[in-house]
Amino acid sequence: MLKFYDFCNILNQPIVINPYMNNDKMNALELPFKDKLYRFALNIVGNTFDAEDIMQELMIKIWNRMDQYTLIENKEAWCMTVTRNMCIDKVRNKKTSAQDISDYHHLRDSTPTVDKKLEETERFGNIMSLVNQLPEKQKMIIHLRDVEGYTYQEIADLTETTVDFVKVSLHRARKALKEALLKRNIKRYEA
Repeated sequence: MLKFYDFCNILNQPIVINPYMNNDKMNALELPFKDKLYRFALNIVGNTFDAEDIMQELMIKIWNRMDQYTLIENKEAWCMTVTRNMCIDKVRNKKTSAQDISDYHHLRDSTPTVDKKLEETERFGNIMSLVNQLPEKQKMIIHLRDVEGYTYQEIADLTETTVDFVKVSLHRARKALKEALLKRNIKRYEA
């Protein structure tokens, strides 16, 4: 838990204990759900430094608005909302600054490298070989839906089946492809 003295050290301010200071104000900074807030912030921003900054900013915000904070009924929900908003702001600021750098430096090469092309070709070949192993109806339905982009109703009309049959067949085909790809990848890494 972040204590009052730790909070003063974070702010790099001298510790001044006011004998008239309300004990509730100091105890309000001892958030029982502080760890949950930190994990939430870390999940959004993705690094510990930014998550710690957000936690410090939250403590400052609580400290500056203590009179309003004490009136809040669900303090945990309020803190989660404020933390989420601060995290979103931090992520947005990072995205815009990263975008600005790429505007000034023309170091990007959009053409894929030879090894990337080879990897994509191999991956596509593996997928197509697995698709070709599916039953004819499933192979046709997955091609019409995922490659050609037809709707379920259009596929049902083309294959002279029902929409429910198309959905079930598509689900089974995708599931079979997923399982086959997982098995293939597991065997590759075991060798």
